[in-house]
Parts: sequence; structure tokens; C-alpha cells
Amino acid sequence: MADKVTADMGIMEVVNKYPKTTEVFRKYGLGCIGCAAAHFETIADIAGHGVSLEQMLKDLNEAAE
Repeated sequence: MADKVTADMGIMEVVNKYPKTTEVFRKYGLGCIGCAAAHFETIADIAGHGVSLEQMLKDLNEAAE
């Protein structure tokens, strides 16, 4: 089964589709869901901020269930 949330998805795309994922973003210190960057950055882009992409995807998909 494919992941519901993938690395190439946009942050706002994920939040709009799976609102409970906002808790995961906050957990990783990314509480600025409404900021300009959230409208064009992907989940993969966040990994550049010292966040484990694999772990974040796991957590996001758990929240999306």
C-alpha cells in the first residue's frame, strides 16, 4: 500500500487533506502552517531543516489515518 502522505506533497496540500497532521508539524517545530513558505514548500523541503524525512512521513501518515 502506498503512503497517503508523500515527500513530494506540498505542506498546505497535506494539511488541507489531513487536518490532524498539523499536530505533527508542530511536533517538529513547524507551527507556522499559515506562513508563506507553507504554500510552496514540500514535505521533502522540510528535511533540509534538520528533520528526518522518513520519521516525519511515518508520523504524518499515522496522523492521516
